[in-house]
Amino acid sequence: MNTVLMTVAAYLIGSISFAVVMSKLFGIADPRTYGSKNPGATNVLRSGHKAAAVLTLLGDGFKGWLAVFLADRYAEQLGVGDITIALVALAVFLGHLWPVFFRFVGGKGVATALGVLLGLDVWLGVGTLATWLVIAFAFRYSSLAALIAAVFAPLYYCLLNGVDAQLAAVIGMSLLLFYRHSKNIGNLMAGKESRLGSKSGAAAEPSGALQHPAKAKAKAQATTPARKK
Repeated sequence: MNTVLMTVAAYLIGSISFAVVMSKLFGIADPRTYGSKNPGATNVLRSGHKAAAVLTLLGDGFKGWLAVFLADRYAEQLGVGDITIALVALAVFLGHLWPVFFRFVGGKGVATALGVLLGLDVWLGVGTLATWLVIAFAFRYSSLAALIAAVFAPLYYCLLNGVDAQLAAVIGMSLLLFYRHSKNIGNLMAGKESRLGSKSGAAAEPSGALQHPAKAKAKAQATTPARKK
């Protein structure tokens, strides 16, 4: 019974969409109405309101961490084990993807997944975050960074903790991240994906989706006709 209650509670915690909440608090447009229409920190950033985006990121990450932390903290007292913690980890993530409070229209789960990973193992979260940062700064594509980090997260978990029930939860989140980013994968391949920091509705570059920003800039300069003196 405790396992069921903890799993349901985790799902409800995950169902709190900080992108929508912060947008209302700051008086900006609902993130489900512009850009990628995804209620997440990256899309809120497209509104140009950095404070709202940062708070969305922190809130979504915090709820993932909180659910796992509480489950782990009180597992012994409640007579539950690793399987329950794994279910809690997956439930809070699912709550973000399909929130009951917002008609099951949720975000893609990147920040919440990071929070969950930090709750399971701090070094797991740090390693996954480092992977995301390297790819994001190199290519300026949040989606690409999330996808690559999702591939490495289960590998990092195996190296740190071996194979157990919580690894299954990590793998499940990684697969769901790919599923939720299916449109982004298509945009990346077509060269239409928006870069980090681009405004709502900003057009993506028509080609070179995975081209390094410095190379893209050099290419643009090379194709620009020189001014006559």
